[in-house]
Amino acid sequence: MATEQIKLKKALRPIHLWAIGVGLVISGEYFGWNYGWGVAGTIGLLIATLIITLLYFTFIFSFTELTTAIPNAGGPFAYALRAFGPIGALIAGYATLIEFLFATPAIALALGSYVHFLYPEVPVLLASIVSFIIFTVINLLGIKEAAWFSLVMTLLAIAELIVFVGVVAPHFKLETFMHNPMPFGWGGVFAAMPFAIWLYVCLEGIAMVAEEVKDEKKAIAKGYISSLLTLTVLALAVMISVGGIAYWENLDDLDYPLPESIALVLGRENVLTKLFASVGLFGLIASFHGIIITYSRQMFALARAGYLPKGLSKVSKKQQVPYLALITGAMLGIGALLMLDTMKLVIISTIGAVVVYIISMLSLFKLRRSEPQMERPFSAPLYPYFPAIALILALIALIAMMYFYPWLGLIFFVGLGVITGLFYMTGMHRKTVDPMIDQ
Repeated sequence: MATEQIKLKKALRPIHLWAIGVGLVISGEYFGWNYGWGVAGTIGLLIATLIITLLYFTFIFSFTELTTAIPNAGGPFAYALRAFGPIGALIAGYATLIEFLFATPAIALALGSYVHFLYPEVPVLLASIVSFIIFTVINLLGIKEAAWFSLVMTLLAIAELIVFVGVVAPHFKLETFMHNPMPFGWGGVFAAMPFAIWLYVCLEGIAMVAEEVKDEKKAIAKGYISSLLTLTVLALAVMISVGGIAYWENLDDLDYPLPESIALVLGRENVLTKLFASVGLFGLIASFHGIIITYSRQMFALARAGYLPKGLSKVSKKQQVPYLALITGAMLGIGALLMLDTMKLVIISTIGAVVVYIISMLSLFKLRRSEPQMERPFSAPLYPYFPAIALILALIALIAMMYFYPWLGLIFFVGLGVITGLFYMTGMHRKTVDPMIDQ
């Protein structure tokens, strides 16, 4: 076994982490959440979103304790490994990869749809595949360069959402928002949970760049908390303002609900409508780019620890980025977008996410008991209540998604079963793994 530690370059500061955190998620404000109207109506989705917002506030404030105590590119994988050993790490690593690898093609399809909205002659799939290639290449240039690109895209995306709300808010009508508000009752609230989660999903991806942060213990906490506050305000503002412009039945199955909303207010041929659709790409690009960063680091960490093929942990000599993980992730993402539609990709991604949240909160409780002397630069506030609330809400969300979308849940858990079987057949469950050392 090799003893050399493979390390990533430390170049990130709090502002980069805020940009990566908001950038990872901000596409959720541009599309995906509106599918929740189709199963819950406006009020049903709003209730689901408020519940999920509580989940994320309690989860992120608890999760930050783990990230600052164990800054590792594996994120939840590293925490579960320390808490529960190899099998816990396997579950966390698999769920994290599913979350990020399926979120990326969903965003790619939305990118393709936005381009198609602007230029109908460009096929959606072609634009989606080209997006994967372009942003994988950008990430190969280096983490600092990629982080600055993420910062610029995120600032543009936030500015655009603020302008969007300013344009459509004067046209908001309460009677429109309250039209058929809960057509499926309280069952719709639970069916809408994956689409509410989509407004925040992948925020925990900040953990995957923890090894690349300068003064990581303070910077990580600042990055998480500032990102969460920013996203909460944007999510609620966009959802409520769009819901008061047109009946939700006209927008609940589109990958481009925001430009369509502007078109309803200003007219499809209006210059501002075209401009908004063009700059609307910034939000999608910010998330797409940021998630590529995080899934490549997750694959790198799993490969470094021996859970994935060793080659995926190779780092380029000059830029110090996991280039094989970046390329492999792009190939997997392109394959997924060719096989599944946006709604299915969103649901599978969010199933992976809530499994990550469950194993992470269990890891927090376990490490509090088994390693009380561990250095914790940031402690979960109101412990044990915050992590307990996050754990309970994540379990409710998982049960709801398994009930309403059983076939997609089956895909997730069959995959986990196959991976676990291979894990035991190869004897990995008996190995003592250091997540920082190449196996």
